[in-house]
Amino acid sequence: MPGSSAEKRVVVEATPTALALRVADRFLTRVRARTRNGRLAHIALTGGSMGGAVLRAVRDNPRSAEIDWSLVHFWWGDERYVPRNDADRNALQSREALLDHIDVPADNVHEVAGSDSGLELDEAAAAYAAELARFGTDDHPWPSFAVCFLGVGPDGHIASLFPDREEVTVTDAAALPVRDSPKPPPERVTLTRPVLNASKRVWLVLTGADKASALGLALAGASYTSVPAAGAKGRKRTVFFVDEAAASEVSPDLIDQAY
Repeated sequence: MPGSSAEKRVVVEATPTALALRVADRFLTRVRARTRNGRLAHIALTGGSMGGAVLRAVRDNPRSAEIDWSLVHFWWGDERYVPRNDADRNALQSREALLDHIDVPADNVHEVAGSDSGLELDEAAAAYAAELARFGTDDHPWPSFAVCFLGVGPDGHIASLFPDREEVTVTDAAALPVRDSPKPPPERVTLTRPVLNASKRVWLVLTGADKASALGLALAGASYTSVPAAGAKGRKRTVFFVDEAAASEVSPDLIDQAY
């Protein structure tokens, strides 16, 4: 593909395992470049099987030892409103896969409050927005993520922004409560599109034949209200990291062989 920063790149590996290794290596390269001169790197993580696989690959990569993790802040694109140590929590999965195994300060790990925190769902969303604002920029009351990881559901959802729901259209808030989610658990907190799209790089990681249709629609420029993944766009790069099964409907001329 031509190298325009506005374009969506598609990177394909044969298997989910190979894909996780490639994404992990790219991630370490990016974080190393960002923090080399003492700059902070804000990272938005995702849950799901591939979110965990990528973080485990980061943990097991020897280059992880080269990173000054005290300069890295971790956030989540969405979270399930369940107790903090519930297996459904994205943050718990991230802790077990990577964060508990690296020397990252506790203050650099920004979790959404759980249902056992004493905060109601709306309060948890408001508290997360306030935490984001502590690291806001001149342009907006939230950090600009160096890398924002996103999973993609078979329905095209990203974070907890589901098709044809109000949350995907909200632009005047950083974090929102989600009720009656079409995917369990029903209560969640999600970042909004403006926060996700303020990221320098948005990396969407998806595998499996059941994701092929959503990927095809996202690349074809479908409406983001019906296919939220189509509306994900990093300021510098937007990359879909996929396995061969998910790429079955992608035109070969859209696949970036060099990235």
